[in-house]
Amino acid sequence: MPEEQIREILYFEDHYLDFYKTLKPEVKKKFNWTLQLISTVERIPEKYFKHLTGTDGLFEIRVEVGSDIYRVFSFFDKGQLIILANGFQKKTQKTPKNEIELAEKLKKQYFDGKE
Repeated sequence: MPEEQIREILYFEDHYLDFYKTLKPEVKKKFNWTLQLISTVERIPEKYFKHLTGTDGLFEIRVEVGSDIYRVFSFFDKGQLIILANGFQKKTQKTPKNEIELAEKLKKQYFDGKE
């Protein structure tokens, strides 16, 4: 029996898809598993989905495959709707400022386009 979907996940423009296309098959598989988890589990473990401190409602979806770490920024719209923005491979301890700025810009574009 398929798990019931609690949250809907959409992507804004093609930013996430463009990132996804560059990934190795095993990383794509882990992203698909993680997004499935986020959409069906009531309480998402912080290991996979975490609010980004110092931002206005940005969350990062976290995926690790071997020693490689990947992040996709996202935000909520209308309750349980999660919008995927940009993704990147994390190579340093600190999240790159330009990636956060891009995610905030995409979030603003998304909500501005809805008005």
